[in-house]
Amino acid sequence: MRKKLVLVGNGMAGVRTLEELLKLAPEAYDITVFGAEPHGNYNRILLSPVLAGEKRLDEIMLNDEAWYTANGITLYKGKTVTEIDRARRRVIADDGTTASYDRLLLATGSLPIVLPIPGHDLPGVVTFREIRDVDRMLEVALTHRHAVVIGGGLLGLEAANGLMKQGMEVTVVHLMETLMERQLDVPAANMLRRSLEEKGLRFVMPAQTEAILGNGRVSAVRLADGTEIDADLVVMAVGIRPNIHLARSTGIYCERGIVVNDTLQTYDPRIYALGECVQHRNTTYGLVAPLFEQGKVCANHLAGLGYWRYEGSKTSTKLKVTGIDLFSAGDFIGDDSTEEIYFKDIAGGVYKKLALRDDRITGAVLYGDTADGSWYFQLMREGADISDLREHLLFGQRHLGDAGHGDINHAVVMTDDQEVCGCNGVCKGDIIKAITSKGLFTLEEVRAHTKASSSCGSCTGLVEQILAHTLGGEYSAPGVKPLCKCTDFTHDQVRKAIREHQLQSLAAVMHFLEWKSPDGCPACRPALNFYLLVAWPGEYHDEGQSRYINERVHANIQKDGSYSVVPRVFGGITNPAQLRALADVAERFQVPEVKFTGGSRIDLLGVKKEQLPAIWADLAAAGFVSGHAYGKAVRTVKCCVGSDWCRFGTQDSTTMAIAIEKMTWGSWTPHKFKMGVSGCPRNCAEATIKDLGVVAVESGWEIHVGGNGGVKVRATDLLCHVTTMDEVLEYTGAFLQLYREEARYLERTAPWLERVGISYLKERLVADAAGRRAY
Repeated sequence: MRKKLVLVGNGMAGVRTLEELLKLAPEAYDITVFGAEPHGNYNRILLSPVLAGEKRLDEIMLNDEAWYTANGITLYKGKTVTEIDRARRRVIADDGTTASYDRLLLATGSLPIVLPIPGHDLPGVVTFREIRDVDRMLEVALTHRHAVVIGGGLLGLEAANGLMKQGMEVTVVHLMETLMERQLDVPAANMLRRSLEEKGLRFVMPAQTEAILGNGRVSAVRLADGTEIDADLVVMAVGIRPNIHLARSTGIYCERGIVVNDTLQTYDPRIYALGECVQHRNTTYGLVAPLFEQGKVCANHLAGLGYWRYEGSKTSTKLKVTGIDLFSAGDFIGDDSTEEIYFKDIAGGVYKKLALRDDRITGAVLYGDTADGSWYFQLMREGADISDLREHLLFGQRHLGDAGHGDINHAVVMTDDQEVCGCNGVCKGDIIKAITSKGLFTLEEVRAHTKASSSCGSCTGLVEQILAHTLGGEYSAPGVKPLCKCTDFTHDQVRKAIREHQLQSLAAVMHFLEWKSPDGCPACRPALNFYLLVAWPGEYHDEGQSRYINERVHANIQKDGSYSVVPRVFGGITNPAQLRALADVAERFQVPEVKFTGGSRIDLLGVKKEQLPAIWADLAAAGFVSGHAYGKAVRTVKCCVGSDWCRFGTQDSTTMAIAIEKMTWGSWTPHKFKMGVSGCPRNCAEATIKDLGVVAVESGWEIHVGGNGGVKVRATDLLCHVTTMDEVLEYTGAFLQLYREEARYLERTAPWLERVGISYLKERLVADAAGRRAY
């Protein structure tokens, strides 16, 4: 007869325990799960990418409702257990729902700490712990601009980065002198701060928050020194504490957390506990790997096997902020009995430090180059003697020479049963089996099939090494991918060769760089054609056959094989003669549909390919030019009516838009390039989600860059403020040309800006006036 198991807490630790239990003893229990949130089990670690717009909620769901049903588990969503009746062995939820148990598993997690300061309960003050917190932040970000994050730890920086990605101006207020003081030493923390400042974050530290101000909702944060910071949103990310209220109220012994032994049992042997709510050997854990280790042990005992013990965990941290490579593990501060070896290149953005005791690694901090983080962590967990490796240790496995078995990396010498992903309990053999049996080629595919590297990310480098060794020449490492399969050179290396060696044709590039395919491929030919056009505008002749069909015929191919034709209408301003000419063309060629576009242009839809030359001839005769709605080029410059007609307009946006469009039209770009000009801060032309946006203010114009609409919306970053039309045209031309010369083919301005940083653009275009005018 099956026993009854009740799990209180539908989070990662508790549900992982159920997964392990179902592997060991699938028929042992009738299982009931209570979860306070109205969802299945999701990866809480990936809330940060959801906030940043990099992932959707369904992409971080680990166990949907179908999983519970398939495994015969009763799931009570949105129900909080408020009482444990230990005498009758049952739990009672806030709505009166009850469930009996033979074994009870508490996985109640942790609660975010809320500073008890005036204003902490105002609308607009949130924590960062659950899906609903992310939803609240995203809702505010849609309509407000200023955010303050209190706390410069891992969670606070993730929240700040996500809000910045949503277009908010973010200030981080931190009590300590350095960021992430629990995971980083001072040099690494300072480098991290500089990197985040370059991305647009602002820091006030050390600083103590005294009060949150607002009448009806938050409006500012006041610091202890009297400084006030504008805030439409305040995120408290100052730490967590174990959620022990339920356990303590029922008489289970608690200290900082629910006290458990090495089998994860509380002082009541029928009641187990694990995760962030527990205290084991005087230690509480907030990272996922220890919680999953606890889950394996707990499941082993619930299954009646009883031969495993949990003896504590060593932990590592990888910061999940796009563009920041950071890793830390163990006790990297050390004491009088430890020694340090380190490598420091501030200008190059690389810092490595290892703490050693008796020729064994006790801790590590890596910044900028974290490829060997998983290897150091493995050596640390194994307690490996590194005395023979010491001389080359900081330079990584690839530089070990004979001491490191030549060029053989750590993944190669691992046995198949050695664990690679501590968070998810995935061994090397599991990964190799998935790669070979399922035909996997990328890190994302391995993550999807094995869960390795899908939680904290600290084993990513090791998983990539296994991929590389298993696939051999078919593997291409992320971040250093070649332009295409025809070459081993990256986009940047190809562009550099074109300039430095004065290569002025596709054939010359392919010959000099020893292209593997003599004619190239559909991926590299358009890229090379663009790079040559930008590098040698006077010498290189545009090669039509290296363009996509849309660009060759000046029209967008539609799903039925027909084409759409979009002539350019500067500023969206037209007249009866132009409209009459368009109508004549539409009637003459029996165009099935005529539509106004979102950019205030007119689209002729359903045109046959053989009609295109004649249609463009008639349009050219009427004074029209191509709108480039089909190509990697300057598209439209959307604008409102501006001060000429609108009662709110502060500047003549229409004249400005026409001037910009006439200056830039016909320019080929790495990807489509859209612009907008708004005549006042009401921003009717949506200029702040364009690649370049100009917004009129009373004192002149604001120039914004790096935005886009579409599936993944990104608001622009403010580049500068100017006063005259000539200055707007100067900055517009300079930004466009810098993008053309330095971005990679098919890279929109948004990811380009995120890659190089707004500080870099300001240095090149604002601080360097001579360089700007040279464009």
